[in-house]
Amino acid sequence: MYIQWCGQSCFKFQAKDTTIVTNPYGRESGLAPLRTRADIVLVSNSNKENNNVESLKENPFVIDGPGEYERMGVAIKGITSYQDNKEGQDKGSNTIYIINIEGIRICHLGDLGHILTSKQVERINGVDILLTPVGEHNLSINKITDIIGEIEPRLIIPMHYKIPQVKDKLAAVEKFLSEMGAKKEKVIPKLVIKKGNLPTEETTIQVLDYSR
Repeated sequence: MYIQWCGQSCFKFQAKDTTIVTNPYGRESGLAPLRTRADIVLVSNSNKENNNVESLKENPFVIDGPGEYERMGVAIKGITSYQDNKEGQDKGSNTIYIINIEGIRICHLGDLGHILTSKQVERINGVDILLTPVGEHNLSINKITDIIGEIEPRLIIPMHYKIPQVKDKLAAVEKFLSEMGAKKEKVIPKLVIKKGNLPTEETTIQVLDYSR
């Protein structure tokens, strides 16, 4: 499987027989809409920056809320959360997704805006790869690192941070790396990953280059 970061909280997962896209953005983000085929699309919330499903090809199967789903051999779990710390009163709801694909458990936090409850941690526990926002759009870096400490993923891929094309005022990925005590190692356009080559000794951070 390969994982490609397309900007904001949009990723493309390409497995042998299945293509999954998360949170396809609209022009409001400052980025041109993603024009790619997808079998499954995951939408964390109804914000225009995350819900431009119409830009994708092949009439994909859309998952846009909590629940348990299975499609094309991929098991997906959506967990209720919020974009703020007031149970959605200010910014609305958010869905955290757990994706089980090719034996790898991936957690996409979406636009999470609060620390996790013990029940949420329990449901997320055991993920291999964590896709986490680091641009301080809804969560401070300190809270993000606390969440990482609770989840203890094997691999972290940052998302939703500052790049030149994006209109949102976001923090740079370097701020997150500094807080984690990590250096910005080689940035790659896509990550090719198998269950057998996941990090085993300590949590690793891999920054992906913005690519489409």
